[in-house]
Amino acid sequence: MANQGNEACASFPQIKHKTKGNMKMKTKAVRLYGTEDLRLEEFELPAIKEDEILAHVVSDSVCMSTYKAALQGAAHKRVPNDVAENPVIVGHEFCGEIVAVGAKWADQFKPGDKFSIQPAINYKGSLAAPGYSYQYIGGDATYIIIPNEVMEMNCLLPYNNEAFFYGSLAEPVSCIIGGFHAQYHTRPGVYVHDMGIVEGGCMAMLASAGPMGLGAIDYAIHNDRKPSVIVVTDIDDARLKRASEVLTVEDAAANGVKLYYVNTNNYEDPIAYLMSLTGGKGFDDVYVYAPVRPVVEMGNKLLGRDGCLNFFAGPTKTDFSAEFNFYNVHYASTHIVGTSGGNTDDMRESIAMMNDGRMNPAMMITHVGGLNAVRDTVLNLPNIKGGKKLIYTNIDMPLVALDDLSKLGENDPMLAELGRLVAKHNGLWNAEAEKYLLANAKAI
Repeated sequence: MANQGNEACASFPQIKHKTKGNMKMKTKAVRLYGTEDLRLEEFELPAIKEDEILAHVVSDSVCMSTYKAALQGAAHKRVPNDVAENPVIVGHEFCGEIVAVGAKWADQFKPGDKFSIQPAINYKGSLAAPGYSYQYIGGDATYIIIPNEVMEMNCLLPYNNEAFFYGSLAEPVSCIIGGFHAQYHTRPGVYVHDMGIVEGGCMAMLASAGPMGLGAIDYAIHNDRKPSVIVVTDIDDARLKRASEVLTVEDAAANGVKLYYVNTNNYEDPIAYLMSLTGGKGFDDVYVYAPVRPVVEMGNKLLGRDGCLNFFAGPTKTDFSAEFNFYNVHYASTHIVGTSGGNTDDMRESIAMMNDGRMNPAMMITHVGGLNAVRDTVLNLPNIKGGKKLIYTNIDMPLVALDDLSKLGENDPMLAELGRLVAKHNGLWNAEAEKYLLANAKAI
């Protein structure tokens, strides 16, 4: 069976899907063997079973959760205890195309279909997930075998966008959406929780000028259910400036939202200033996008009556804690929630919003690279400034910051053209740049 897929993949003359019957296929993948032990290797995939699907991965975005898994090795809840003997492929934010389909799923999927995957499959209560737990499926690979449980749980999602990278961002965006759906508020005297943010309310997004925070601002402005006031805080002027350029106050106003960007370091009493933006009543919904104790405690102080604090950013320390005002819990009905990932419906919503053009999470991406860059990128992720690191799994290319493309392009025509295409789109990664990169980069 030969399948060239879409134009972007077909532009790779080196990549040809050759599968016939149960013919085996080699893959190149980054595998985890243990604590900080990641290896880029080539190995043979077994022939697919009748309930499995062979797929070609095109893009994967690197998540901090992959860094945590690499840091903890077998101690991680999703990583198998025998990972040293049976290494797993890392990466769980990926997008690609189907190559061959086992008989069980032939009526639902076909070769050439693009797909994205919800990794939190929750199969029979297990924590096992692609990118953490499986030998033959993960985002940082050229070819993978999608196991039966992914399809059984409806986690293999059709994807029809022109660009693959949006499919890689669907999972992190679904986490953002899940954080909005998990919010709840109470009704006085009635034991009922109303799920979601307060429509027309006041929202604070703390430490949210990073990649996930930007996605959350985008969603909050362009979703059907939105607040009337959004206050975005950070302590980095450059990040706030960039956020204000890609998510403008004017666009927010056109969507019925008053948007404020605030560097809290510029105020002697930042709590008082932020509260003043709500008329003194406090915030209905507060999001904390950094696992930093003072930020959590600031969020607590900003809550108005029945305010809900969402602790979004997962800490690496198991004993992380912060003070919370329990007087207000009792008398003002303040409360807290935490979310880790989104569900399949959240991911479908993220894909739909991207396909409709209501969200553009390209603003989350600050670096691009090839499969050869994965190991060092993952292990050094906390030290690499910027947002999401996007990997194209079939190319050999060092990790490059989008801001550096033009400078590096002085000695590299390909990077120069990528720099031009990124500049053309207000500094954002885009479908044109992806298509050009796939057609011109060195194959791995």
